[in-house]
Amino acid sequence: MTPSEKTDKIKTMACSSCSPGKDGKPGGCNSNGGCGSGGCNRLNTYDWLSTMEMEDPTEFHLLEVSFKQGARKAFFHNPPHVNAVTGDMVVVDTGNGWNVAKVSLSGELVRLQMKKKKVKKDAIINKIIRLANTRDLEKYAEVRSDEKPLMVRARVISRTLGLKMKIGDVEVQTDRRKATFYYTADGRIDFRELIRQYAKEFRIKIEMRQIGARQESARIGGIGSCGRELCCSTWLSDFKSVSTAAARYQNLAINQSKLSGQCGRLKCCLNFELDSYMDALTTFPKGVDKLKTEAGTAVLIKTNVFKQLMYYCYEKDRGRGKFYPLHVDKVKEIQEMNRKDEMPLDLNLMAMNFAEEEPVGVEENLTGVIDLPMEKRHKKRRGGKSRSGNRGGNKNNNPRGEKKRPHKEGNKRPSRNKNRSRGRGKQENKKDGGNDKKE
Repeated sequence: MTPSEKTDKIKTMACSSCSPGKDGKPGGCNSNGGCGSGGCNRLNTYDWLSTMEMEDPTEFHLLEVSFKQGARKAFFHNPPHVNAVTGDMVVVDTGNGWNVAKVSLSGELVRLQMKKKKVKKDAIINKIIRLANTRDLEKYAEVRSDEKPLMVRARVISRTLGLKMKIGDVEVQTDRRKATFYYTADGRIDFRELIRQYAKEFRIKIEMRQIGARQESARIGGIGSCGRELCCSTWLSDFKSVSTAAARYQNLAINQSKLSGQCGRLKCCLNFELDSYMDALTTFPKGVDKLKTEAGTAVLIKTNVFKQLMYYCYEKDRGRGKFYPLHVDKVKEIQEMNRKDEMPLDLNLMAMNFAEEEPVGVEENLTGVIDLPMEKRHKKRRGGKSRSGNRGGNKNNNPRGEKKRPHKEGNKRPSRNKNRSRGRGKQENKKDGGNDKKE
């Protein structure tokens, strides 16, 4: 098979929301095996050798295969009658059944990947059976759609048994012979009764695997505070311990909510620039938290590591006075003077002067769009609000418009019963008077 035919066989990648087409290929971004955003697959690997028009004199008959969109990867033998290439959907032998997966790497890059992961060639036993057809891809899509309700039901069963664990993800083989449950827990869990309940409920072989919080977030995926996809779900596979000392060296505020990732642990990216900060901090002097001058004692407020500046403020100002930026060499000079019982006159003479940046002129109309003026809103008066009991809109809640008489001090209000009795007496007198006139 020529290299051009191999590149033609590379299938397009697709997101999890894309459905397979009539020919079994997913309707993705048509980037021919490489996604610019990296969001089509977890732990992506770009096989750049497969896209080059050159023959491989020493073929390597092993392939790297990814399951469930990169959630798990393994190595398999590539028989000559299959001859799968990067991007092919294949049916692999798992030892206790078969499963559908995608070829992520082929050729010489697989050898380098095995060397990185310290996997020996003799330890690989399973092989690829054949290329996946349309029916295999339909079964694969059905199994993926059934995993979420299966995980929800599994969580309900674990809670009814009172186990302190969390089911993070479920992976079911395409032949529905085996289901792997990934869970997180603080300690050791006795899940013998749980496996019996799962086997009774799902009628499938059960396997339980305990993972950490970082591995769980890597399998689930998401967007970090930087606006990009999580490092653990895209490229990071080696999780190193992270401590708050890394944040202190980088002059970051110890804020647990900002330093923690989606897994609840400290962000892995705190270690990415730590070596650069440690190398830059070697030029800073030690024991210079306080400097003595004739104007008073100066206290270190903050440091700028890469600009090699140290900001001081006089102790008498209590942090509210002027900050004096001193270069590291100046701080070393003052430290040597203090050791010889000498003091400079003032930090203002040794501080670095920064030229004020001129404001950049901006045109008034950058977009060329006419801006409409803001609408003036009339504030409603509190007394103008109508109530349900006062539909007429009278402010004093007096529908007849009668004036209220002021009550004098010491006079008690007449009770309502007396008013009612007086009203009845007046009505009777009117009736009697009317009858007298008629007579």
